[in-house]
Amino acid sequence: MNGFAQERRSEPQDTVENDTIEKRYMIIAGDSIPRETIDLEEVVLLRKLKFDSNTDRKRYLILRRKTRKVYPYAKLASERLVELNSRLNDIKSRRERKKYTKIVQNYIEDEFSTELKKLTRTEGQILVKLIHRQTGVTTFDLVRELKSGWRAFWYNTTASMFDISLKEEYHPESNQEDFLIEDILQRSFRDNILERQSSALDFEYLDLSDKWNNRESLKKRSR
Repeated sequence: MNGFAQERRSEPQDTVENDTIEKRYMIIAGDSIPRETIDLEEVVLLRKLKFDSNTDRKRYLILRRKTRKVYPYAKLASERLVELNSRLNDIKSRRERKKYTKIVQNYIEDEFSTELKKLTRTEGQILVKLIHRQTGVTTFDLVRELKSGWRAFWYNTTASMFDISLKEEYHPESNQEDFLIEDILQRSFRDNILERQSSALDFEYLDLSDKWNNRESLKKRSR
């Protein structure tokens, strides 16, 4: 009986020994917490840019400069619009709603109106398109609604100066310039030149890239 008891006691030891899994931990520079895994940043692979001529290349570079310049304002428009409408939904008093709208409007004007007045007509039109990209609403519709607080801001700093269309929409699926703007944004996001903000519109850049590149290939074959 003693031998049997001794033999039974040894079984759990063998089981524990066989089930033991060795884990390795890593300490990343600047971090004091050991980790089993390392989170890697998403790698976005984009097509290499090709141009048919130096003229096309220069046009792209000019468009890139203008797009990178105005995108932060479109991003701000989206953030402020979401913030404003969210707060207004919580404010029941009409007087308080109007007061809060005026505060936000004054803040935006004080912060950015000087810079916006320096925009060229082309830059102003790109900005209108990008606001549609970021909010899903045209600038015309934004300034038409008093609750958005953008009426005076836009008419005082942009549209009245540049004679631009506030109804302009963003359609990278059908407008080649809009697709190039989207291409510029995606490359700028990837290279951390611009801060990424998702579009309010429904499209996939990679699908558009395949579409436009196939379209260009067909043009070349037909020449």
